[in-house]
Amino acid sequence: MIPIVVVYTLYAHEDNAMNVTVTREKTINLRTTSAQKAIIERAAETSGKTRTAFILDATLQRAETVLADRTHFVLSDAQMSRFVAALDAPLPNPSALRSLLSRTPHWVR
Repeated sequence: MIPIVVVYTLYAHEDNAMNVTVTREKTINLRTTSAQKAIIERAAETSGKTRTAFILDATLQRAETVLADRTHFVLSDAQMSRFVAALDAPLPNPSALRSLLSRTPHWVR
Protein backbone atom coordinates (compact mmCIF):
# COMPACT_ATOMS: atom_id res chain seq x y z
CA MET A 1 0.00 0.00 0.00
CA ILE A 2 1.22 3.48 -0.88
CA PRO A 3 0.19 6.43 1.33
CA ILE A 4 -0.89 9.47 -0.68
CA VAL A 5 -2.40 12.86 0.04
CA VAL A 6 -5.58 13.54 -1.95
CA VAL A 7 -7.93 16.50 -1.92
CA TYR A 8 -11.47 15.57 -0.86
CA THR A 9 -14.17 17.63 -2.56
CA LEU A 10 -17.17 18.52 -0.47
CA TYR A 11 -20.49 18.03 -2.21
CA ALA A 12 -23.48 19.48 -0.41
CA HIS A 13 -27.03 18.59 -1.36
CA GLU A 14 -30.55 19.07 -0.15
CA ASP A 15 -33.09 16.27 0.13
CA ASN A 16 -35.94 18.42 -1.15
CA ALA A 17 -34.17 20.29 -3.94
CA MET A 18 -36.63 21.22 -6.70
CA ASN A 19 -39.58 19.92 -4.67
CA VAL A 20 -38.49 16.30 -5.01
CA THR A 21 -39.85 14.11 -2.23
CA VAL A 22 -37.33 11.72 -0.74
CA THR A 23 -38.53 8.67 1.16
CA ARG A 24 -36.49 8.11 4.27
CA GLU A 25 -36.46 4.45 5.10
CA LYS A 26 -33.63 4.07 7.63
CA THR A 27 -33.70 4.95 11.31
CA ILE A 28 -31.02 6.16 13.69
CA ASN A 29 -31.72 5.84 17.40
CA LEU A 30 -29.82 7.71 20.08
CA ARG A 31 -30.02 8.31 23.80
CA THR A 32 -29.67 11.74 25.39
CA THR A 33 -30.04 13.37 28.74
CA SER A 34 -33.13 15.46 29.42
CA ALA A 35 -31.00 18.60 29.26
CA GLN A 36 -29.52 17.66 25.86
CA LYS A 37 -32.95 16.88 24.46
CA ALA A 38 -34.32 20.21 25.72
CA ILE A 39 -31.48 22.15 24.08
CA ILE A 40 -31.95 20.30 20.78
CA GLU A 41 -35.71 20.87 20.84
CA ARG A 42 -35.27 24.57 21.65
CA ALA A 43 -32.72 25.01 18.85
CA ALA A 44 -34.90 23.11 16.37
CA GLU A 45 -37.91 25.25 17.24
CA THR A 46 -35.82 28.43 16.95
CA SER A 47 -34.64 27.26 13.52
CA GLY A 48 -38.19 26.50 12.40
CA LYS A 49 -37.35 22.84 11.89
CA THR A 50 -38.58 19.59 13.31
CA ARG A 51 -36.28 17.92 15.80
CA THR A 52 -35.46 15.23 13.23
CA ALA A 53 -34.67 17.77 10.50
CA PHE A 54 -32.52 19.78 12.90
CA ILE A 55 -30.55 16.74 14.05
CA LEU A 56 -30.08 15.46 10.48
CA ASP A 57 -28.93 18.86 9.20
CA ALA A 58 -26.44 19.31 12.04
CA THR A 59 -25.16 15.75 11.80
CA LEU A 60 -24.74 15.81 8.01
CA GLN A 61 -22.96 19.16 8.17
CA ARG A 62 -20.51 17.77 10.74
CA ALA A 63 -20.04 14.54 8.77
CA GLU A 64 -19.21 16.48 5.60
CA THR A 65 -16.72 18.63 7.53
CA VAL A 66 -15.00 15.56 8.99
CA LEU A 67 -14.72 13.97 5.54
CA ALA A 68 -13.48 17.21 3.97
CA ASP A 69 -10.75 17.46 6.61
CA ARG A 70 -9.29 14.09 5.67
CA THR A 71 -5.77 14.48 4.34
CA HIS A 72 -4.35 10.96 4.39
CA PHE A 73 -5.53 8.19 2.10
CA VAL A 74 -4.03 4.79 1.38
CA LEU A 75 -4.29 3.36 -2.12
CA SER A 76 -3.41 -0.06 -3.44
CA ASP A 77 -0.94 -0.24 -6.31
CA ALA A 78 -3.80 -0.64 -8.81
CA GLN A 79 -5.71 2.31 -7.34
CA MET A 80 -2.55 4.43 -7.39
CA SER A 81 -1.97 3.57 -11.05
CA ARG A 82 -5.53 4.60 -11.95
CA PHE A 83 -5.19 7.79 -9.88
CA VAL A 84 -1.92 8.80 -11.58
CA ALA A 85 -3.39 7.97 -15.00
CA ALA A 86 -6.37 10.22 -14.27
CA LEU A 87 -4.05 13.05 -13.21
CA ASP A 88 -1.89 12.61 -16.32
CA ALA A 89 -4.82 12.40 -18.76
CA PRO A 90 -5.70 15.54 -20.72
CA LEU A 91 -8.71 17.48 -19.52
CA PRO A 92 -11.82 16.46 -21.48
CA ASN A 93 -13.16 20.04 -21.49
CA PRO A 94 -10.66 22.70 -20.33
CA SER A 95 -13.12 25.55 -20.97
CA ALA A 96 -15.60 24.01 -18.51
CA LEU A 97 -12.89 23.92 -15.84
CA ARG A 98 -11.94 27.54 -16.57
CA SER A 99 -15.60 28.51 -16.22
CA LEU A 100 -15.93 26.64 -12.93
CA LEU A 101 -12.78 28.19 -11.48
CA SER A 102 -13.89 31.70 -12.47
CA ARG A 103 -17.05 31.46 -10.30
CA THR A 104 -17.19 32.61 -6.70
CA PRO A 105 -17.52 29.56 -4.45
CA HIS A 106 -20.81 29.28 -2.54
CA TRP A 107 -19.00 29.39 0.80
CA VAL A 108 -17.55 32.83 -0.04
CA ARG A 109 -20.86 34.47 -1.00
